[in-house]
Amino acid sequence: MNKNQDNTEVIYLSNPSERFMHPFYNKQIVFTGALSTMTRSEAAKKARACGAFMQGAVTKETDFLILGKNRREKSTKHLKAEQLIQLGHDIQIIAEDDFIWLISMQKEYVPSSL
Repeated sequence: MNKNQDNTEVIYLSNPSERFMHPFYNKQIVFTGALSTMTRSEAAKKARACGAFMQGAVTKETDFLILGKNRREKSTKHLKAEQLIQLGHDIQIIAEDDFIWLISMQKEYVPSSL
């Protein structure tokens, strides 16, 4: 480890297979409704930076459905996610505020042996 000018430690990964994990890492994400804090493109970029993959529609492979604040009623995507959940698929439906909180989380270090 090295120290930078602010006296905080900087960690250099010596093994390229070492990685950082995030709740969105390797997860399929779908947005529905207009987001109030950023464009959908900006949100997708931030989610991809956390290791997520974007989908345009809800499918059995969807992990997260993000509900924008500016929505009037349940969208077709929202209804489809609820239907798939009833069939036993593990889809998390989260509000925009929770999405913002999750993308602000620090990524957790996971050794390559896991």
